[in-house]
Amino acid sequence: MRHDLNLTTHRPTFVTHLECSLTGERYTADQLHGLSAAGKPLLVRYDLDGVQAALTKDALAQRPMDLWRWRELLPVRNISNIVSLGENATPLVALPRTAARLGGAHLIAKDEGRLPTASFKARGLVMAVSMAKELGVTQIAMPTNGNAGAALAAYAAVAGMEAIIFCPDDTPEINVREIAAQGARVYRVNGLIDDCGAIVGQGAKERGWFDFSTLKEPYRIEGKKTMGLELAEQLDWELPDAIFYPTGGGTGLIGMWKAFDELEQIGFIGSKRPKMFAVQAEGCAPMVRAFDAGVEFAERWEDAHTIAMGIRVPRAVGDFLILRAVRESGGAALAVSDAAIMAAVRDVARDDGLLLCPEGGATLAAYSRALDEGLIGREDRAVLFNCASGLKYPLEDHSRRLDRHMAIDFAAL
Repeated sequence: MRHDLNLTTHRPTFVTHLECSLTGERYTADQLHGLSAAGKPLLVRYDLDGVQAALTKDALAQRPMDLWRWRELLPVRNISNIVSLGENATPLVALPRTAARLGGAHLIAKDEGRLPTASFKARGLVMAVSMAKELGVTQIAMPTNGNAGAALAAYAAVAGMEAIIFCPDDTPEINVREIAAQGARVYRVNGLIDDCGAIVGQGAKERGWFDFSTLKEPYRIEGKKTMGLELAEQLDWELPDAIFYPTGGGTGLIGMWKAFDELEQIGFIGSKRPKMFAVQAEGCAPMVRAFDAGVEFAERWEDAHTIAMGIRVPRAVGDFLILRAVRESGGAALAVSDAAIMAAVRDVARDDGLLLCPEGGATLAAYSRALDEGLIGREDRAVLFNCASGLKYPLEDHSRRLDRHMAIDFAAL
């Protein structure tokens, strides 16, 4: 089959409307929207009966393995607006030695670092930019801790859009340079990501930028939900017992929970759901604090700090959606230390050869804790989300030197 079949074949679309995630108020599809009137994220709704009639598992199996094979459950109507850079399905990598060392049995990592720009941010941003193109947007601005900005810059370049991106001044250098290399204007800000978001919000008012902050437009969720669609198919339509997800803005966790509901409604899976674990760092854990307190909304986390920059998000606009999914699933919000994150990254690389990013390391540290505390069973099948390539982050230097002009003691090497 042609590699670009999913990008070039006309297929029916089934979007009916958008809906406020808090109040249920309906909004017209095919119009430009930000947050709802209640200030909450909008969710895309589909004619799922129509999807069920149009899409079968057999038909899906005949399509190339990329994100766009799910077109019936995605919002882009016109294929000319797709801005793909090759969003292939990401592999499931078994971690048998890591699982055995921690006392588990069935541990898998979904390695999202294989996507364009080497992170799972590509899923959300390819959909959001494609829809922005469809709806006539030409100028986009967003705050970022690094990887989201890189993905936006790349897709904005494909779409011919102007991108203005603001990041905390301690954002990893490779991300800042990656953003600029792909044509966006990038500014370092002496603050955290929500401080950058405030600048974007003001610029949207004064300059007319479209605000691409997490969950402030409706379509990044739709891109991120493909993680759940893809995972279900890869596991032969039997969802795992637990998912550990690195949670900053939480778009992917919200999206997967939505995906599982849609898959059940079109008859692809049953009612079984995995326990959803929202993983945060001890230095920035607003979801954990809210989960433990039993409240619906999370207060801003002051003095946020962690080596896992992608989850250093002091306030999330979709906080109640994250907490709702975690509670409905019987999961939990867990915080892990930076030391545990660093150890997890080191150990899984040596045990099973997979280089996790710090956020991925956080999920492994949380898995270990969940086992020890009995939050999951030793025989449960668990999936960790490694959200980016570990090569995008500084690595410790454990190399040694040899002088080729001196006698070499090979027995000591």
